[in-house]
Amino acid sequence: MNISQAKEQIKNAMTAYFAKDEFGEYSIPEEEQRPVFLIGPPGIGKTAIMQQIAQELHVGLVSYSMTHHTRQSALGLPFIEKKTFGGKEYSVSEYTMSEIIASVYELMEATGVQEGILFIDEINCVSETLAPSMLQFLQYKVFGKHKVPQGWIVVTAGNPPEYNNSVREFDIVTWDRLKVIEVEPDFDIWKAYAYHRGVHPAITTYLEIKKADFYLVETTVDGKHYVTARGWTDLSNMLRLFERKQIKVNEALVSQYLRHPKIAKEFAIYYDLFHKYRSDYQVPEILRGRADDTIKKRAKAARFDERLSLLGLLLDAVGEDFRQVHQEEQALREYMQILKRIKPVIQGGTGSRYLDREADALMQRLKRDKETAGISADDRFALHRAHQMLNALQAKLSAGQGDPLHLLTEDFDTQRETLLSHVNTASQKLEHLFGFMEEIFGDGQEMVTLVAELTLNPYSAQFISRYGSQKYFAHNKELLFYERQKTLVAEILKLDLD
Repeated sequence: MNISQAKEQIKNAMTAYFAKDEFGEYSIPEEEQRPVFLIGPPGIGKTAIMQQIAQELHVGLVSYSMTHHTRQSALGLPFIEKKTFGGKEYSVSEYTMSEIIASVYELMEATGVQEGILFIDEINCVSETLAPSMLQFLQYKVFGKHKVPQGWIVVTAGNPPEYNNSVREFDIVTWDRLKVIEVEPDFDIWKAYAYHRGVHPAITTYLEIKKADFYLVETTVDGKHYVTARGWTDLSNMLRLFERKQIKVNEALVSQYLRHPKIAKEFAIYYDLFHKYRSDYQVPEILRGRADDTIKKRAKAARFDERLSLLGLLLDAVGEDFRQVHQEEQALREYMQILKRIKPVIQGGTGSRYLDREADALMQRLKRDKETAGISADDRFALHRAHQMLNALQAKLSAGQGDPLHLLTEDFDTQRETLLSHVNTASQKLEHLFGFMEEIFGDGQEMVTLVAELTLNPYSAQFISRYGSQKYFAHNKELLFYERQKTLVAEILKLDLD
């Protein structure tokens, strides 16, 4: 199965394992909860989906790789304890708490989160001295003499033998104690994740043309060559940063992430072309509806791969607006809920004190969610932005710039108007994008690709469902996006403090 299907399977299992009966006991007893074993090629996104599942289920996450552990660090260090049996004293071997188990307790103490996922990676690559203890762990959830805390579910992961020389083959006894989920790389599934991560458009458009280069592991006379999903994602981060810092991207950089000489060379060449298209096509002018005839003529005469690159540049540019609107919506909702809580007391002159409490609570929530891996990048932005709004309002109240209730309402209205201004800007860019595509490519494959990408990207899909786009609907009648999600349209317009 692909990584998205694997995520759904694991999430469903976690939901079942966390379920409780009418007496508050786990419906599936802990000793009967089979640890999940996610097996697949390296760099496919196994760790990433565990972070997503923890965020979506609002539980903690502690991650460890067994390749980093010796028997002592995993099981704990031995020490001698005196015990009395039958009236006689004996020296008994005991163990300090396992570093892994201790990390779970530390997270619980720091955050107050009592349920979570203990994710153990490279479970089939343990050392020879540690291997016997892993069977005990998989069966009883015990490291040494210390048990995984109640409410914590064990998920493991590993690579098939063909990808890792250190892999140990499990016997049937071990396999029979695991819930095994096998996963394979899939570019189309990864692409949806890539939109969430803001993967560089040069990468997504290159892989759209050469999907076979998405994931490849091969052995040659020169050694092993490989390209993984993780490699593309990490390369994207560096491309974004190099561009921001105006550092030249070259094949040497690319080859540090794409460990396949031929693919690294071909992508480096493609990136140079893509970078050239960015300046040649004057993307900001196209999205303002001001593309000149030279640009239009070149686009009409371009080969399909150049057209696809241009489309990638345009989608990336307008996609940033969609993402910004999404983040600002989240921040405004957070801010609105806080203002609703303090509105009844603000006229009594105690609003400032309550604002301080709310600001502190936001920071504590942010800290807790970071520690539990229970927060996405968008949620993190929303909390930081709402905190900034609170601080700005606090400054106004402290300065005594007017009636507190009036200041509160005025500030919220200002924030909402700012959001709606960004919505209007994004809507105009989208309409200009469609106008350019209609004029240059008509209803050809390029338009089909544009509509498909807008539908796949969660930020553009949400934006269109809320605020509409007549040109999108005209070219995508089959989805009836607008009709299906009519209740969501312009939701932000209805936000108020009453």
